[in-house]
Amino acid sequence: MTSEGITLINEKVKRESSFISALKGEISKIIVGQEYLIDRLLIGLLANGHILIEGVPGLAKTLSVRVLASAIQTKFQRIQFTPDLLPADLIGTLIYNPKEVKFSVKKGPIFANIILADEINRAPAKVQSALLEAMQERQVTIGEETFKLDEPFLVLATQNPIEQEGTYPLPEAQLDRFMLKVNITYPSWEEERKILKRMSFTDKEINPCPVISPEDILKVRKVVDEVYMDERIEEYILNIVFSTRQPARYKLEDLTPLIQYGASPRATIYLTLAAKAYAFIQGRGYVAPQDVKSVAPDILRHRIIVSYEAEAEGKTSEDIIKRIFEEIEVP
Repeated sequence: MTSEGITLINEKVKRESSFISALKGEISKIIVGQEYLIDRLLIGLLANGHILIEGVPGLAKTLSVRVLASAIQTKFQRIQFTPDLLPADLIGTLIYNPKEVKFSVKKGPIFANIILADEINRAPAKVQSALLEAMQERQVTIGEETFKLDEPFLVLATQNPIEQEGTYPLPEAQLDRFMLKVNITYPSWEEERKILKRMSFTDKEINPCPVISPEDILKVRKVVDEVYMDERIEEYILNIVFSTRQPARYKLEDLTPLIQYGASPRATIYLTLAAKAYAFIQGRGYVAPQDVKSVAPDILRHRIIVSYEAEAEGKTSEDIIKRIFEEIEVP
């Protein structure tokens, strides 16, 4: 692409991404800190990818998602996953009408724009599969009818890393369907002080002003697709992903016994889309190496399966990702 073409895309992105600061401003009226989580929610929204959020209770995961849904004028549904939940409770079912002597469709809570699947690992595999099928196909079949889900359609699932008793961990193949796995931690001392002053009221209302409509989000996604990515950045992404599969090829022989399975081709696709979305959020029409480095841990941490040897040595996928970025040459 010519320098004139890149300049035009850059100007277009600056113009089209102007709503980002207003959107973040509305969210920050209610949410203190959590900039990292909010950026990742926006990446998922702009790159059309689902997100798995892991963090202890009380870190404003649900609140952040609800506030985002209000600010973009979308329909929001929170589904509490429990061991007795059934697929029909999620996607809907057929109900018999004796007056009309026929079955009618009763749609479930999955028919919304933004779904918060709270504690997804508390529901059995058949319920997880029903949700993940809807995530992948973006449609639901009830009886003999198939229904398309509304766009934008974004699933944000949460997991509690502390309690493992009575849970059904997501298999690796299902984890792979999430674009990002985001780990969030406690706020800082100053942030918690702001939370204390802002949220310590019994009648606190959450009413962010709408900033952008669902239709505009779909238009903005087309602009995100236009964000320029140089061939050297593409090669950088491929080298990162392939180093998880063939570490020795990249002088990472020490990682070979630590990785059981490397990242799938979905990692390559999602890393490209997420880097473009991150550049868009920064108001840039081109992807820089730092954009890739910023989003890569969230793309890769649930896609690198560590070996028993790594577990014995106390090595995690985070350690492997860090080692990869130390070795892979930045363009």
